[in-house]
Amino acid sequence: MQKMLNVLRGVDRFVLALLKAFTILCFILLTVLISANVFVRFFPVVSLHWFDEIIELLYAYLVFYGAAALWITREHFSVGDWISGRLIRSPKAIRVYRLVLECLVLVFALIFFYYSERLTGMAMDVTNVFAIPKKILYSCMPISGLVMAVYSLRNIALEIAGLAGIKTGEAARP
Repeated sequence: MQKMLNVLRGVDRFVLALLKAFTILCFILLTVLISANVFVRFFPVVSLHWFDEIIELLYAYLVFYGAAALWITREHFSVGDWISGRLIRSPKAIRVYRLVLECLVLVFALIFFYYSERLTGMAMDVTNVFAIPKKILYSCMPISGLVMAVYSLRNIALEIAGLAGIKTGEAARP
């Protein structure tokens, strides 16, 4: 069991590192391109007629893959857990409450995945300048939705393990 958990932790670290690296790369490219566009507006030495397409692609990838990375580490924006500490005192009841929340989050992630996959599948047109299929532009949504759903399942499993008293070596909440 411990060996399997170690393998899964390694996969977690790899997926997280990949998403972080890609998000940082998108941010760097966005910064360079936007700076270049500002420079070209003051000193028109070259035309950046393709600028909008690449910015749209990079921004979408930055947002969705960044959100998936934050989902993995549970650092995404939330209202906060103001109920379990104040209204619910029992540790077991807190686990049940968090399990219900994680199930709701999973439902959201699955709905997001389903509709974003449908949108990506229906995209038949291409961009104007580079003729990039819109499927490539939209692909970040179902991929990040799938990552979110998988890690929501992980969080549910951690909450169930906590309810059963099984030590997993990971805290249910970072």
